[in-house]
Amino acid sequence: MSQEVKGARSPLLKTEDWWAVWIGGFIFLLGLLKVAGLDVIGWVVKTNMWVDISKALSPVSDVYKGLPGFVSLILTYVFITVILSIGVAAMGGKVGRFITGFTIIFWITYACWMIGNNAYIAATPDQVAKLKIPWSLRLTGESGFIVALIVGLLIGNFWPSFARYLQEATKPEWFVKTAIVILGARVGLYALQSTSLAAQVVFRGLCAIIEAYLIYWPLVYFIARKYFKFTPEWAAPLASGISICGVSAAIATGAAIKARPVVPVIVSSLVIIFAVVELLILPFVAQAWLYKEPMVAGAWMGLAVKTDGAAAASGAMVDALIRAKAATVLGTKWQEGWMLMATTTVKVFIDIFIAIWAFLLAIIWAWKIERREGEKVSASEIWVRFPKFVLGYAALFILVLLIGSGASKDTLKLLNAGVGQADTFRGIFFALTFFTIGLMSNFKKLKEEGMGRLALVYLICLFGFIIWIGLIISWLFFHGITPPKVA
Repeated sequence: MSQEVKGARSPLLKTEDWWAVWIGGFIFLLGLLKVAGLDVIGWVVKTNMWVDISKALSPVSDVYKGLPGFVSLILTYVFITVILSIGVAAMGGKVGRFITGFTIIFWITYACWMIGNNAYIAATPDQVAKLKIPWSLRLTGESGFIVALIVGLLIGNFWPSFARYLQEATKPEWFVKTAIVILGARVGLYALQSTSLAAQVVFRGLCAIIEAYLIYWPLVYFIARKYFKFTPEWAAPLASGISICGVSAAIATGAAIKARPVVPVIVSSLVIIFAVVELLILPFVAQAWLYKEPMVAGAWMGLAVKTDGAAAASGAMVDALIRAKAATVLGTKWQEGWMLMATTTVKVFIDIFIAIWAFLLAIIWAWKIERREGEKVSASEIWVRFPKFVLGYAALFILVLLIGSGASKDTLKLLNAGVGQADTFRGIFFALTFFTIGLMSNFKKLKEEGMGRLALVYLICLFGFIIWIGLIISWLFFHGITPPKVA
């Protein structure tokens, strides 16, 4: 009897899925205390876009503005180390070795994250003038993920003994699952804010999910299986990564179909690399050809660029570039933010359905793909397959909607601040994810797994039809809509 009870309770405390829920939920609840007037985690470090490195770090909340940025970083390190160590202890891991390895991983990762936020690397065209710099690579702060991935790859492939030393703390799946749980609150906040926008734009954003889930996904899956001979284990996360929202969707899909950890991890690295490529190209294409159709351009960024951060950055770039060209060529001044709003609205509706899509894939894989002939599939099998961290994502999304619905402007402002504080941790967990992805990625093994073919599928699908179908759909739903004019 005691053994049964132990077995029934253990998954809640002994799997990374559930610990992602507990940690992500705990961080969100601490941020939520802001609504009650308690600024509990406002000390968490925020990395600013910087020219002078002394100004790179600061606490996320003005309440702690007197706190030096480096002290804020140390507090953040201690906090994350403590809560992760509790999870490691509960899961039966070696806490001492985890703390040692995680300390090294954290500080290397954060150095990479800071480098990626240097203005000469990260500043977009609309930010260059404000920062008073002559040029920038325009890669946005998400370039920090690329820097972390590259440094991790270098260590993993050229210093394998060091990588093995860090193995106990090399947990990219746990880090990204925790980040996705926290993301649920941010998506809920975006959805809440969308209710106050023009109804036609919100409706068109909702229609965009049909494209991402019912057109993109089957096409990518078919091409990966039919022409590149990938197994379903590889084809499904790849289809989600290319089609839906990149890293979050790839990880959720991999968990739903019980893919090996390496699969969604490698797909995630491709997603972020291609997102940066899109960010460098698409906003300028939109400025050249869509300056008369600003909302089409904004929605196109949401449908084409696959990570949330890169999509928002591309939307901001399009907003700035097209408003500048319209003022010069058309003599029209449009209000700022509407094109970016179209981008984020479309992206939010796509993100909302991650949990539903993961559940559907868990059912399909249990009933159809991996079912043996004559075997009956029980509801418990579907539950075992279902990625539990997605429940945390959905729960925080719904909770933010419930709190925000009917709330006063002051309460919404506090809610926004609290979610923003929690979301700062999400960025750190994503950075940790990409560094540890690099650590555990061996070039020789990647070649054996078909990394080159994966990249080719991504390239063909993204630039072969996803971008162009996205443009057509954006045109159909947003053609003729323009932002309000500035008097």
